[in-house]
Amino acid sequence: MDQTTLGIGTRLQHTQHGPGVIIGVKYATYIISFINYGIKEIDKTDIHLEEIIAENATLELETTSDVEKSLLKILRLWNGVSEVVPLGEKWAGGTMLLQPADKTLKPKEIPVEDFFHKIVMLRDRLRVLEQNINSNKKLNDEEKVNIQQYITRCYGSLTTFNVLFKDKEHWFVGEKSGKDD
Repeated sequence: MDQTTLGIGTRLQHTQHGPGVIIGVKYATYIISFINYGIKEIDKTDIHLEEIIAENATLELETTSDVEKSLLKILRLWNGVSEVVPLGEKWAGGTMLLQPADKTLKPKEIPVEDFFHKIVMLRDRLRVLEQNINSNKKLNDEEKVNIQQYITRCYGSLTTFNVLFKDKEHWFVGEKSGKDD
């Protein structure tokens, strides 16, 4: 496959980011909307990209309105609308107790579901922030990378809460150490 000539609407598979659709083309990169990771800018020569070809592909071309509908659906999906993320079963109905060191003060009980919902909202808002930074036309690539590093560190700080998620695919992931786990 000649990866340097793919167009908008091409469906791809990336070994790290999963399935995605090209929503923009630059000289050396594709802007791809990934289902699980949002919008990312990926080098056209990235060896982790693989074009998906449908088994029963026809020779018909999609009309502009079909492409627009698909892109609008993707943008609505990733533009601040949160996905349904299940809480681990062992936490359902549970409470979180915040006990002050001073025993004369009253502890605070919070339903785990409420706390979990706030964590998921925070994660979704970080993703939207990340998308806005990556699509910002006023920031240069170096500035985007510098800001992106802070977002990655935020994800890393939130890995403590991964224990609440039912599925590992929803976990927070921070910076990789570079070592094999």
